[in-house]
Amino acid sequence: MGSGKQNKRVSKQDWLGAALQELGRGGVEAVRIERLARILSISKSGFYWHFKDRKDLLHHLLDYWFHEYTEVVTSNPLLRSGDPIKRLKRASQIIQEYKLGRYELAIRAWANHDDRVHQVVVKATNTRMDFIRQIFRDIGFEADEVEMRTALFVCYQAWEVVTFGHMSQRKLSRMRNRRLALLAKP
Repeated sequence: MGSGKQNKRVSKQDWLGAALQELGRGGVEAVRIERLARILSISKSGFYWHFKDRKDLLHHLLDYWFHEYTEVVTSNPLLRSGDPIKRLKRASQIIQEYKLGRYELAIRAWANHDDRVHQVVVKATNTRMDFIRQIFRDIGFEADEVEMRTALFVCYQAWEVVTFGHMSQRKLSRMRNRRLALLAKP
């Protein structure tokens, strides 16, 4: 009998999820095909159903991060219309609930050494800023007030889990509600 690794089906999303976890644990150097295969309990050959090589994996990983940790909020049709304060609160809840900032540190460290990654990080930041900026405009803020509130919101949300991840969800939720009340107050 074999190890069972040959018959297991592992999707491209599974590979990318495992790769992102490894990136978070040990940086881009930790993202290795053999390691990912071990984590997923599959033979290394299963990797080649989805990716040409490690470089291709890293390319897709970056796109995956951008989609799953930025576009999942900014492209959400339910967050693009309606009451702006409710939209801001729901966006913040989603970011907190799914810990969408948990890979910021690893991605940004990778961006320090790779121009393509840097460009995607800038694109993610700009996408987030544009999305939140529109909500603050819809609330009624203008000019510098919009920019300051947008920057505070985006920075806090991106780094909350890195900085305050040890706090209870209850405390984080209380802090979120107070923060949003302050940011939405004229």
